[in-house]
Amino acid sequence: MAQNDCLVYLNGDYLPPNNAKVSVLDRGFLFGDGVYEVIPVYGGRPFRLDEHLRRLDNSLRGIRMTNPLSDSQWADIFDRLIAGAHDQYLYLQVTRGVAPKRDHAIPADVNPTVFVMCSPIAPIPTSGVCAVTMDDIRWQWCHIKAITLLANVLLRQEAVDRGAAEAILVRDGWVTEGAASNVFAVVDGVLMTPPKGNDLLPGITRDLVLELALENNVPAVEQRIRLDDLKRASEIWLTSSTREILPVIELDGVPVGGGEPGPLWSRMQAIYQAYKQRLRTA
Repeated sequence: MAQNDCLVYLNGDYLPPNNAKVSVLDRGFLFGDGVYEVIPVYGGRPFRLDEHLRRLDNSLRGIRMTNPLSDSQWADIFDRLIAGAHDQYLYLQVTRGVAPKRDHAIPADVNPTVFVMCSPIAPIPTSGVCAVTMDDIRWQWCHIKAITLLANVLLRQEAVDRGAAEAILVRDGWVTEGAASNVFAVVDGVLMTPPKGNDLLPGITRDLVLELALENNVPAVEQRIRLDDLKRASEIWLTSSTREILPVIELDGVPVGGGEPGPLWSRMQAIYQAYKQRLRTA
C-alpha cells in the first residue's frame, strides 16, 4: 500500500491540499449539488467499506447521479491516501461538476467533480457530553448524504451556543436524529433507535451498533421514539463514523440516568472497541 499523508485526490490527480482547486462554476459551490461520505480507517483498513460505498451509491441515485467510479477505483484511491495505522477517516465528495452557466435545472453531459482526503480522527470524549433538543427544520430527504448541510450547521451551532455538543432533532413530537449523528435511547431496559426513512440518515455506525447489540443478547429494536420517552430514558447515545458511540449525560439541562455514562453504554463500548481491534489485526 502506497501511503502519503500530505496529498488529496481531485479528479484523477494527487495533489498537496493547497494546490487542489475547484472551479467557482462547480455546482457543488453554487448549489450544494453533491453528496459525500465519511469512512473511518483503523489499522490502515477502511471500516465497513462495502456499506459506505453502497450508501454513496444510494445518495448519488437520490440526486440523479451515477457513481463516477467503480468500487475498485475507489479502493485504489483510498489506499494511496491512507497514511499509517493510526485512527483516521476518509472524506469523499462528489458534485455534479462544472456547468457552462448557472441554472437550477440539472445540465446534461457534465463531468462530476470527485474529491477525497484523509485526516486523523480526533479523540472521542468517553466521559459523555451534553445535548439539547431542537425542532427538526431540515428538508424531507435526510436519507441522502447531501453536502447541503446549512440547516445541520446552524442547529449544531445553536447547540454549541447553549453549551452542548449536539442537537437532537425532533419532528412532530418524534425524535429523528442528531444534527450530525444517529440517536439511541435505553427506555425501560430496551435499546431503541428510530427506524430508517427519509427523515434520517441511514448511519453505518448505527447499523453496526444494532448488529453488535443483537449478537450479544442486548434487547434492541428499531422503533420510533417520542420526545417524552427520550426525556425519561436511562441512557442516550449518539453514533457517527468519527464519534463512534458517544454517551449523552445531560439533555436540556437535566442529567440523563445518573449523569454519567450508563452500564449498557460501558458494555457496548467494550464490544465496539473489541470489534475495531479485530479489524486492525485481521
